[in-house]
Amino acid sequence: MAYDFSYLKVKISDTEDWLKKEFFSIRTGQATPAILDSVRVDSYGAKLPIIQVAHVGVEDARTLRIVPYDASAGKEIEKAIVASNLGLSISSDERGVRVSFPELTLENREALGKVVKEKLEQARISLRGERDHVWSDIQKQMKSGDIAEDEKFQYKEEMQKIIDVGNSDFELLAEKKEREILDK
Repeated sequence: MAYDFSYLKVKISDTEDWLKKEFFSIRTGQATPAILDSVRVDSYGAKLPIIQVAHVGVEDARTLRIVPYDASAGKEIEKAIVASNLGLSISSDERGVRVSFPELTLENREALGKVVKEKLEQARISLRGERDHVWSDIQKQMKSGDIAEDEKFQYKEEMQKIIDVGNSDFELLAEKKEREILDK
């Protein structure tokens, strides 16, 4: 009976998706609506994602235009963006809210690089936890007699290869994001 690593592969894929989403929300100096995904706007007594209360579009390389579906929501949108502490400049006009991405300083770039490393480490920690879970499952199956002892070590090697591929994919994502931060 071969050990089924599909659970581990799904967990690695989920962690990679999480990491991509986290990296996508890190500001690089270029206007991207995804940076506002985490912003929640107080609207009619509920905290809603900004995309549910307004249209978010790219005006130019450094500016987003937010047009509320309800004109009275403009102030709440401004408050929510300011409270999110993303380091963006905000101004209002008759058409809605304009969000400007200021030029990144060297200090900001270094700080964002540290955030990228922290997110990468969180992904690695998650991966180690999944590896430990699978390894304990393999050992449990060996103790119950479902797999032989030499199979246990073969499965351990196979598991480690899967983990190594996952870690290398995470590192590639982090390197790409760091280059993006430094090149802007």
